[in-house]
Amino acid sequence: MSVCIHPSIGREADMDTTVVHLGQVVVAALRVAGYKDSTIDQYQKTIRLLDAFVAARGGTYTTELGAQFAALTTSPRTGRFSSQRRFAYSRLVAVFDSYLDSGAVDLATRKRGGGGRRPTTSEFTALNAAWEADMADRGLAAATRYAYGRVARGYLVYLEDHGIYVLDDAGPGTVTGFFGSLLDRWAQSSLVWLVSNFRPFLKFCSRTDLVDALTLVGARRQHTIPAVLTDQDTQRLVTACASPATVGARDAAITLLALTTGLRACDIVALRLADIDWRSQVISLVQQKTRNPVLLPMPGVLAGRLAEYVLEDRPDSGDDHVFLRSRAPYTRLADHASIYRITAEVFAKAGIIEEQAGTRMLRHSAASRLLHAAVPLPTIAAVLGHSSQESTNTYLSIDEQRLLECVLPVPAGALS
Repeated sequence: MSVCIHPSIGREADMDTTVVHLGQVVVAALRVAGYKDSTIDQYQKTIRLLDAFVAARGGTYTTELGAQFAALTTSPRTGRFSSQRRFAYSRLVAVFDSYLDSGAVDLATRKRGGGGRRPTTSEFTALNAAWEADMADRGLAAATRYAYGRVARGYLVYLEDHGIYVLDDAGPGTVTGFFGSLLDRWAQSSLVWLVSNFRPFLKFCSRTDLVDALTLVGARRQHTIPAVLTDQDTQRLVTACASPATVGARDAAITLLALTTGLRACDIVALRLADIDWRSQVISLVQQKTRNPVLLPMPGVLAGRLAEYVLEDRPDSGDDHVFLRSRAPYTRLADHASIYRITAEVFAKAGIIEEQAGTRMLRHSAASRLLHAAVPLPTIAAVLGHSSQESTNTYLSIDEQRLLECVLPVPAGALS
C-alpha cells in the first residue's frame, strides 16, 4: 500500500528532509490508511529516536543516515541483538526512503528478520542468485525457499568471513566449522533441521565431498511422541470457537480449520476465497509444502464461523486471501508466526494453559482423532497431504490403545 500525501513533491532535494517533517508526513499517511493509534504510537516513538540520532549528525535526514540508524540493532539495556529494534528501525527507514524517492509513503507490510547477512563477493553473489532461481524454477514453496536460502547464504558469508571467496577452495572442514558457529544462536536439536535445509544447496553445487561432511556435524533426529490435545481440551476449544462472545470469527475459523483438517500454517495463510466451495462445503487447494492437491470437508461449526467472517467481519480489500490482517493495511497474514499468535490467544480464551498452541499441535490432534476412528493410514496421509505414507507412520505412536494390543504376553518361564 502506498499513500501519496504530496504528489507534486518528489525528490530529496525538493523537500524538507528534517526528521520532524518526514515524521509528520508518515504519521498523516498512517492515519489516512486507518492504522490503529497503538501502531502510530510505535512509529512516533521510533521517529523521536531517529530525530535525536540525526540531530547529532547535522539535523538533515539522508538515506545514508537512515541505513546507519537501521543498523543499530543492539539493545543498550541488554547489550544483545534485538529483533524488535531491528524491525521498528528498518520499518521506519524504509518508509522514509520510499517517500524521499517517490513522494509516496509506502506502507507495504514487511516481515521481521530479513534472512540474515548476504554474501558480497561477485562469485558468491552470483551463486546465491543461481540457487534462488533454481528453487523458483522447481516451484518450491516460499517457506521452503526461505529456509533453504537462509542457511546457504549463511554458509557463503561464513566462507567470506574466513577469507574464502571461491567455493572450490572450501574444504569439508568449513562445513563442520560453519555448523559449529551456529551453536551460539541455535540449539543442538535444531542442527537436524539445518542440515536437512543445507544438503540440497550442496547437491546443487555438485560438491559431494561437502555433502559427505554433513555426517560429521553430529546432528541426531529425535523421535518424540507427538503431543496432542485431550478430549476435554478439544471440547473446550470447539466450545470457545463456537461462541461469538468468546472468540472472533476470523480467529475461530483459523483454529477450527487447523483442528478439523490438520492444515499447515502456510496453507492457512495462502488460502484464497476461490478455494472454498460453499455449496458443497469443501475446501480444495494445492499444499504449499508437498504440492499435493487436497479436498477437505468443512464441518458445520467451521463452515458457520468461516461464513460469518467472510460475510460480516472480513475487511474490504482487493486481496483475495481468505484471512486478512485485522489492522491496516488489510492484506494477507504474514506467516506462520501470525497463525501461532492467533491460536495461542484462542487457547487462552478456551482456558487451555498447559498445552503448547499452534497448528503443529492441532495437526497432531487431527491425526489422532482419525486414528482413534480407525481411519486407514493411506486415507490419513491423503487428508494431511503427506507425500509419503511413511510420514504418517509417526502418528502411530499416538494411538496408545492399539499399541497396547500389540504387546506380547510375558512367557511363563520368565515369571518363575
